[in-house]
Amino acid sequence: MSLKEKIDITRIPQHVAIIMDGNGRWAQQQGKLRVFGHHSGVSAVRAASEAAAELGIKYLTLYAFSTENWNRPKQEVDDLMELLVHTIHSETATLNKNDIRLATIGNINSLPVACQKQLQEAIANTANNKRMTLVLALSYSARWEIVEATKKIAQKVKDGNLEISAIDAAIFSNELSTAAFPDPELLIRTSGEQRISNFLLWQVAYAELYFSETLWPDFDKEELYKAILDYQGRERRFGKTSAQIDTAESS
Repeated sequence: MSLKEKIDITRIPQHVAIIMDGNGRWAQQQGKLRVFGHHSGVSAVRAASEAAAELGIKYLTLYAFSTENWNRPKQEVDDLMELLVHTIHSETATLNKNDIRLATIGNINSLPVACQKQLQEAIANTANNKRMTLVLALSYSARWEIVEATKKIAQKVKDGNLEISAIDAAIFSNELSTAAFPDPELLIRTSGEQRISNFLLWQVAYAELYFSETLWPDFDKEELYKAILDYQGRERRFGKTSAQIDTAESS
């Protein structure tokens, strides 16, 4: 029996974010080059996206390439960029078939021109899909994002369009690259590592964290179901007491 049958569909997180980790180690275990793991990880992206859409998750954000990843060996980076172009091109039809809209966050202008072009085309081709939004974090860094948001706010203050006293969490959130999306309720990281690694630092302030021992290429629908079930077994208090939560739910 699939774990999917145990999931309470009335308590599905609206937004799930995933740090897809372990491609390189998976490849090394197979005696292959690291890039082989990245290629194999594409099937996990497809499985996670389809499973999330089937469950009714509205937003799925995948940490695909960080700003720190630019420091990897040039050949690996080049292979990753080529894989990105090929994958986006080949998966656009699947996204449309599953009514999934593609979006991106990060310093997209730092990507190769071919990647930017393919992304823009896929985003345009899937713009009218409504079942789920798949957000790819590319050349992304939470610290970079926070600094950029701060610059935008500072410029508005300098231009006289914003009072310092008016700056609050909502103002700040609206300047982030994720302004159009709700904050994630669940953050998953694969491969057994237990770090956030500069990913959505502002947005995951109240997210539930789930660390899977599974390496990303082996992460399938059942693994996502495990994470959702674990999430549903937790009590989300947002600073309140359990008694307060119980009272609110019973009223």
